[in-house]
Amino acid sequence: MKLRVAGDHVKGDEEEHDAAAGEAKSELKELDFFCLCFELLLFSLLCCLCFLDSFTVSSDVSFFLRLRFSAVFAVVRMSSIESQMEPLTSGASNRIIPLLKAFRGSLIFVYTFFLSFLLFVGRNRNRVAVPGSPKRNLKKRWLVREEEDTFRRRALAQDVGMGRDDGCCRWNTSIFYGVRNNALFCRSWFPVFGDLKGIMIIIHGLNEHSGRYAEFARQLTLCNFGVYAMDWIGHGGSDGLHGYVPSLDHVVADTGAFLESIKSENPGIPCFLFGHSTGGAVVLKAASHPQIEAMVEGVILTSPALRVKPSHPIVGAVAPIFSLVAPRFQFKGANKRGIPVSRDPAALVAKYSDPLVYTGPIRVRTGHEILRISSYLMRNFMSVTVPFFVLHGTADKVTDPLASQDLYNKAASEIKDIKLYDGFLHDLLFEPEREEIAQDIINWMEKRLCNSI
Repeated sequence: MKLRVAGDHVKGDEEEHDAAAGEAKSELKELDFFCLCFELLLFSLLCCLCFLDSFTVSSDVSFFLRLRFSAVFAVVRMSSIESQMEPLTSGASNRIIPLLKAFRGSLIFVYTFFLSFLLFVGRNRNRVAVPGSPKRNLKKRWLVREEEDTFRRRALAQDVGMGRDDGCCRWNTSIFYGVRNNALFCRSWFPVFGDLKGIMIIIHGLNEHSGRYAEFARQLTLCNFGVYAMDWIGHGGSDGLHGYVPSLDHVVADTGAFLESIKSENPGIPCFLFGHSTGGAVVLKAASHPQIEAMVEGVILTSPALRVKPSHPIVGAVAPIFSLVAPRFQFKGANKRGIPVSRDPAALVAKYSDPLVYTGPIRVRTGHEILRISSYLMRNFMSVTVPFFVLHGTADKVTDPLASQDLYNKAASEIKDIKLYDGFLHDLLFEPEREEIAQDIINWMEKRLCNSI
């Protein structure tokens, strides 16, 4: 009987111990969750402090405080993680637990190191450059070099052929100042004879320029369509570092402003927006604004960049941060120059020997902007109401033809059409069948004009 009572006491003590252990684990989990949330909040706050030039506290004091907070919370998080680990009952516990602790500890070390690096960059950015200092001189030399490169590219853009001079069209080049007062190089082609049916505004793809569409523009003018084309910032003869796009939202805004300017110069003439690849994503986002949609009869998208995925998941995770820290850095792992974009060998040679075509590795901010606009469009397919015609090659290895099919299936547009070209590659207007593809586009525009009368 005594043994039974003692056993009951032992059993009761074990139950109380298990309950207390469960409560302790629950508290540790809550503490770990609180630390994680506070850590993320602190990280966001620190990033803002790092990159805000208007921060009023002394840079050295603020840097010390921020680094101190980061170290304290890294230690707290490591302690909570270690306390949360449950002892294993197998004989392998003595080998596995140290490995797990080392792995978790290494992750925290990497996190702390990376956060400290961001803070160091932020501290240096908050320091005021002394006139004549090496840092100020380096920035000045960089700006001078960028301006010289812009002037060089603009001179090359002026010399680019505007198509065959057969007397059927007149062409011109001009400078348009975008919403951020950047000088954007523009081209225009107009038929010499006949009444103007409509106007197409061409927004080229990533790394190329408007001069590449001269033959397409000539074919449009033969059918009595006028054509305007604009080089993005950082492309062709426009301002900016070659191949660098600080924000695709700026390109979207410039597209809208360019369209408004063309409408004011050509009142009563129907307009169409055309976009290729990333230019297609820009056009589709621009047309999602009601005031832009009201100004166009429809949009034409060739090989639009609608579902773009990073080469590795970790690239997508760190891209937003690195686009702030090193936006102009060239990410060699994302260079797709080796991917064929046309089945016409002569077209490939012409593209990659063109000095106005950027052939270097993609810059970090530019790549992040493409991922961002692609993600936005994918989430908003069902809100698309503008009339559109999407064309895509089924063998395209740069952008996803299935994403174009998804756009067609999900868009709320009452007027929408799609054409998939079996075996065709990315640059549809530079494929051997380019004239037939251009004629498909012209036929669609003429059909839209007939239906709108």
